[in-house]
Amino acid sequence: MFGAGCFWGIEAAFRRIDGVVDVAVGYSGGQGLNPTYANVCGGQTGHAEVVEVMFDSAKVTYKRLLDLFWACHDPTQLNRQGWDVGSQYRSAIFYHSPEQEAHARESMAAYQASGRVQGEIVTEIAEATDFWRAEEYHQRYFEKNGGH
Repeated sequence: MFGAGCFWGIEAAFRRIDGVVDVAVGYSGGQGLNPTYANVCGGQTGHAEVVEVMFDSAKVTYKRLLDLFWACHDPTQLNRQGWDVGSQYRSAIFYHSPEQEAHARESMAAYQASGRVQGEIVTEIAEATDFWRAEEYHQRYFEKNGGH
């Protein structure tokens, strides 16, 4: 699971990667059950807007997914991306295994050292907890409504 600001843009970016089987937008990393868009955006739950990426590891590596994650947002912005401000828009990687954690940490260190960012990366790297699928009108938002 990845959080990189508003989930609509990152969902569209991951859907373009060969080997990504599906992407769902939702919420994770906070408290409470069954969060809604209204209470996540209202700052009531501590959840981040995230995408859950299902992928075929024979076609795409987790490293490739991490590379896309770093490239599609500014990981030096604390609790914001562009006009979106609040902890729900934080940069986050929620890993599902010790191997994913190791790759995420190595990838973050390499991206920081690459010189492609100015400032310190503030991305949260944490073990995945529950994923709460967002309301249906958020799924494939740009496909349904135009955009990016």
